Amino acid sequence: MAQLKFKGKQFVQNLHLSVKYHELVPVKSKSLTKEVSLNDNLIIHGDNLLALKALLPAYAGKVKCIYIDPPYNTGNEKWAYNDNVNSPMMQEWLGKVVDKDDLTRHDKWLCMMMPRLKLLRELLSDNGVIFISIDDNEINNLRMLMDDIFGEHNFIGCLVVQLNPRGRTLDRFIAKTHEYILLYSKNALLETSINLVTKEGEALSEYNKEDKKGKFRKLELRNRNPVFNRNNRPNLFFPIYVNPRTEKVSLKRDKTYSVEVLPRNSEGVDGCWTWGQKKVKENTDILLGRKVSTGAWRIYRKDYLLTDDGKTAVTKAKALWIEKEINNENGKEVLREIFNGESPFDFPKSVDLIKKCIKLGSGDNDIVLDSFSGSGTTAHAVLDLNKEDGGNRKFVLVECEDYADKITAERIRRITKGVPKAKDEELKKGLDGSFSFFELGKPIEIENILSGKNLPSFKELARYVFYTATGEEFKEKEVDIKSGYIGENDEYEVYLFYKPDLAYLKNTALTLDRAKSLGPFRKKKRLVFAPTKYLDQEFLDELRIEFAQLPFEIYRMAR
Repeated sequence: MAQLKFKGKQFVQNLHLSVKYHELVPVKSKSLTKEVSLNDNLIIHGDNLLALKALLPAYAGKVKCIYIDPPYNTGNEKWAYNDNVNSPMMQEWLGKVVDKDDLTRHDKWLCMMMPRLKLLRELLSDNGVIFISIDDNEINNLRMLMDDIFGEHNFIGCLVVQLNPRGRTLDRFIAKTHEYILLYSKNALLETSINLVTKEGEALSEYNKEDKKGKFRKLELRNRNPVFNRNNRPNLFFPIYVNPRTEKVSLKRDKTYSVEVLPRNSEGVDGCWTWGQKKVKENTDILLGRKVSTGAWRIYRKDYLLTDDGKTAVTKAKALWIEKEINNENGKEVLREIFNGESPFDFPKSVDLIKKCIKLGSGDNDIVLDSFSGSGTTAHAVLDLNKEDGGNRKFVLVECEDYADKITAERIRRITKGVPKAKDEELKKGLDGSFSFFELGKPIEIENILSGKNLPSFKELARYVFYTATGEEFKEKEVDIKSGYIGENDEYEVYLFYKPDLAYLKNTALTLDRAKSLGPFRKKKRLVFAPTKYLDQEFLDELRIEFAQLPFEIYRMAR
């Protein structure tokens, strides 16, 4: 397989592992909820690399759908490389705006994207998918980078999205009308990665016939692809017989079913059917023969609009998206409605575009994440879909710029309450919903436990040790600081004896009394974090306790 090489790759391919966990500091005044919680819809203000790492303890393996719209690296976006990597070359890059004259702009972009994509992959559920908007500037590099991180076998498709039907007038030779969305799965072998699409719009007009079972369209049973024929599909070449009076079909010829029909193409060459004899026999009630204008007979099957469970028929999504609703101009118009005639972004994505992605990549109770959230279109799309179908999707947004509160979060505040001048009636009434706003706090320096400086709070350290020990979601509501209980998984009940106080840490150990205070052994082992222990292994085994010393065991587990 071809290998993607770029300057700095050796320094960033494992950068996500060395990024420190940071506190997520709740900001009640900027939230739209009675109780700020990491289990709510989230808006996080801070560097997205650090924020994604901070989300791991609560969200690793939980996110079903990711949509991101990273810088396209056009040379006009004024983005700068800001990851503080221990490399003289990359230290030179820090804080410098990447423009068209920068000969290393593609290298810098790839160095910025690689660690973020690796963390995004960790946040995805096993059947999760990621959509990435991009244009011609980095499409080839991004495709190879995604193959490197996700595996080329998990490539699902490259969607061509018409966002500017009139074309960009500033383009030098050809006025471009489209961009791309790269779509990858964490595990494409899982059928639940991508949803089928409910038929709508013009597709419904095809269902112009009706019988007792409902509306249907006619689909020819003959395989019209000339690649497939009698020679390479001999099991699909056989006669079907038609009753010319009733147009019903059978696999057996008699006086009633007297007309023989074979799957021949327009040139009279033997082709094949799309169904085998067994399936034809089981479904003769939805097959019919019809004589066409040439006098030849054709076999058709009835394709019903409603399935057996009463739901509208579905189809596969197409790779070309040209609906007018997804144009960038629509995204800008909605922003103008929300912000009283002013659009704070020049080319915001439309709500309908993101809704299409979410419908394809998630169910109605899943988590949707956007780590380049900009104006907050992804959150808008989530709330709009929930209002539309009664779903309970959650959004997680990350925005590093200063407008995270005044634009990103403010948009959500306004659309939940209602936008009086909106054309959409639901938006005018309000989409409902809530969110918790968090600022990225200080790093959790585990080594600081040795010195007593800048000690993390109990819950922040609890979240960190629980995730590093179990790899599973930390549920803050289940924490009992008094007993030290911080959660459990299938194997362990986990306890933490800790206070952000150096004197406490110097004088606290897992003693026999403290071990017995955990209560009688039930079904699970107890995993206990503490500064030290005064019990030998025999007692620990008897009490079914595994001991992990602060901070050394945590550091070992995290690595």
